[in-house]
Amino acid sequence: MTSRDPLLERIERTPDIRELLRSSFAFDTWRRDGDGLRLASGAPLEPIAGEFAGGSYFLCPEQDGRRPVVYASSEGEGGLIADDLAEALEIIVGLDWMSCLGFSGGGDIAVMQVSAQHLERYLARDNPEIAEERAQVAEALSLRVVPVADLVVRLHEAASRTAPEYVVTTEDGDAYGPLFGDFTEPREGGWG
Repeated sequence: MTSRDPLLERIERTPDIRELLRSSFAFDTWRRDGDGLRLASGAPLEPIAGEFAGGSYFLCPEQDGRRPVVYASSEGEGGLIADDLAEALEIIVGLDWMSCLGFSGGGDIAVMQVSAQHLERYLARDNPEIAEERAQVAEALSLRVVPVADLVVRLHEAASRTAPEYVVTTEDGDAYGPLFGDFTEPREGGWG
């Protein structure tokens, strides 16, 4: 199955943005793993990108003119992250979304907001150019630059709607677990 998503096509035609998405935002369109994964309904998933830890991003079948995006980790968590690729990329570029979900206290929006602020501080320390890189990707792909707090709300809302429609399963029907992690902060030293 080949995507006809115009945003994905634009990424493919823009090598510098494609590389920036890969290197700074762990969205690598060269890695299209995940064959055999599908939604619990049996609907197929189209792999569109991968990330360094072995997880994959997928487009779901079209609904109401949009193709929702799900993510499946290599550790067996998966679910909805956005209602279309543009919204997914705004989250992927604008937020350390995987860590934010990992430190969500089981899906508590208030915990996610606190975690996101700490993660932003760490990200800015580790990559002082992150704001410029975000702006460059947003401009090239006509994405909105959304405040982190708003991205957290959108991510929480999407991940909360995973069951039952967007549960990722294997060919054998084994369901992936939820994207929300149980931790509220890093185990070693907290947010310190």
